[in-house]
Amino acid sequence: MRVVKNYLYNVGYQVLAIIVPLITSYYVSRVLSPEGVGANAFTNSIIQYFMLLANIGIGYYGNREIAYVRDNKQKMAATFWEIQIVKTVMTVVAYLSFVVFMAFYSGNKTYMWAQSINLLAVAFDISWLYQGLEDFKRTVLRNTFVKITSMIAIFIFIKSPKDVALYIIVLALSTLLGNLTLWPHAVNNYGHVDRGTKLNPWRHFVPTVTMFVPQIATQLYVQLNRTMLGLMVDQKASGFYQYSDNLVKLILAFVTATGTVMLPHVANAFAQHDMEKVHKMLYKSFDFVSALAYPMMFGIAGVSMTLAPLYYSSKYAPVGPAMLIESIIILMIGWSNVIGTQYLLPVNRVKEFTSSVTVGAVVNIILNFPFIHFWGLNGAMWATVISEFSVTCYQLWVVRHELSMHKLIFATWKYFVSGLVMFIVVFWLNTHMPSNWIWIILETIVGIVIYTGMILLLKAPIVDQAKELVRDKKRS
Repeated sequence: MRVVKNYLYNVGYQVLAIIVPLITSYYVSRVLSPEGVGANAFTNSIIQYFMLLANIGIGYYGNREIAYVRDNKQKMAATFWEIQIVKTVMTVVAYLSFVVFMAFYSGNKTYMWAQSINLLAVAFDISWLYQGLEDFKRTVLRNTFVKITSMIAIFIFIKSPKDVALYIIVLALSTLLGNLTLWPHAVNNYGHVDRGTKLNPWRHFVPTVTMFVPQIATQLYVQLNRTMLGLMVDQKASGFYQYSDNLVKLILAFVTATGTVMLPHVANAFAQHDMEKVHKMLYKSFDFVSALAYPMMFGIAGVSMTLAPLYYSSKYAPVGPAMLIESIIILMIGWSNVIGTQYLLPVNRVKEFTSSVTVGAVVNIILNFPFIHFWGLNGAMWATVISEFSVTCYQLWVVRHELSMHKLIFATWKYFVSGLVMFIVVFWLNTHMPSNWIWIILETIVGIVIYTGMILLLKAPIVDQAKELVRDKKRS
């Protein structure tokens, strides 16, 4: 039950982190125009590279290391401060690098300096500590207030296309404030180190760099698409890409939330040398993720053509086809999240995880040039899909000897069939019925009913998991 509760809390956190800009984007897309939205997307893609340097792989590494030592308070406190020292130093290095970059940057410097607040916020991000402790409730509750405050601030202060810099500052400050709220409880409860304890922060440096490599690769094909679209097409295309990505990632948050929750759980089981438990959790998690990913992939694809222009306005019509293409990554990232984040990382097979995302980055970079040149925004989306597909295939290949492909892939056919039937009906309704919110809601309801009915009819494994969960709840 603890894993289920943490999953729900993490879903809440992930959705909250996306839902606020999603709600405000309905307003912002009309106030700032595609040009302003694109300027934010393009400059944000640049600052992300410096944020990546500041984070230096600590997100995954810190989560795992805290999970390893959380049963020993002194070791945990020492580990927390050691890792945080490394992160603070790297943030300083990253900001100095940004200052050097700004000496040569010829774009809108005001926007870039505003974006640099995001870089400062990295130093105070200790969410990895709470994730390693599996304390997701605190993270969600503390950030809820901050996110809502930022949303209110946007509605109050952002009034015209001239407010792009102010919009960037509001978003960045909300991130900084959210990170700061996690500190008082952490210092009071987990930050006390006995006198005489010698901290050795640099013993973590090489392992974090090892984790840094896959994050570089991942960010390359997450951020590079927006950067290259801004350079090769225009900044509006960067905005279209980001708005498509926002809607798809909102749905994806429900799927990938299991990764952050399961990583410390699996890491703890691995530390106790209980590989049978590790494999059992993995099969269940993969089935659960598949049961969610298929309907979400087919569902967002089914309504994409009318959802995007309805939500963002007709000026953002290109977002619809982009979403239809990008929806495929919901399944691909869902699967790679289970194999990579929930298995390879916690059992310390970082090399294979690094290789998988490196393969994805290389594929994305190679494809981006011709795809964006010939097909623009949609080309970038197809490059993203193919790169995520290559990551998933590589990860499945490296675990083929210790995990059963039949239990992982072939057992999900019932979800595929159910999702496909749902998609056919919903897409037909979406392209033949009036384009309004009433029909979007009706199509969503129809899709849910069809998918639920199909998995019950086919007796998909998730049904048994749900029954088992209900029985466990009654016992407790």
